[in-house]
Amino acid sequence: MILQGDKIVKQYNHKGGRINALDHVSFSVNKGDFVTVTGPSGSGKSTLLLSLFGLIRLSSGTVMFDGKRIDNITDRHLTDIRKKSVGYILQSFALIPYLTTIQNVMIPLALEKIPVNEQVKRATEILDYVGLSDRKEHLPRELSAGQQQRVAIARSIVHHPQIIMADEPTGNLDPTLSLEILEFLKKINLDNKITIMMVTHSPIAAEYGTMKLHLNDGKIVNQKS
Repeated sequence: MILQGDKIVKQYNHKGGRINALDHVSFSVNKGDFVTVTGPSGSGKSTLLLSLFGLIRLSSGTVMFDGKRIDNITDRHLTDIRKKSVGYILQSFALIPYLTTIQNVMIPLALEKIPVNEQVKRATEILDYVGLSDRKEHLPRELSAGQQQRVAIARSIVHHPQIIMADEPTGNLDPTLSLEILEFLKKINLDNKITIMMVTHSPIAAEYGTMKLHLNDGKIVNQKS
């Protein structure tokens, strides 16, 4: 087991009272799983994804990662875990516009203070893996939407994470490009045994999950594996 949540609660205070964005959510993920998280807007999908590694702090409940409890550790230790063990893929791509493709991919390695020559070597290898070796000196604006998302995927795996957290990674892509990205995520999952947890609105994308969680009103109302 690589990731486990137990009775996770995230509350927000509003003038009308408290709202439970996550309401006693419990689940277990095994290493190598491809988890899809679905549910209507406002059901807590993105909150769950962001809260598991401390980008949003929980109100209560516990999170275990790789055998260790992480919901009660310091922000600094959580940052170290994210830098070394977690990759993020976002709907917006989140590429830095004034950096080239290879420079964007090198960011996680620079944060780990890996020597520059090793950064270049590993980023070049990953760009070849995602089929963008001929685009490494291009800026994001010079790439198609599908190519930008592949750069984001390359950035998410260049530091060899144990798990990828993907928030609507096909949300800004047309159906053909969406399938291309989903197939690529499946390839990463199978080739590298990297666990993936993906939030999606798409029924087609949800079917890629070897484990499926469906949320409604902050609660898991259905779980399949």
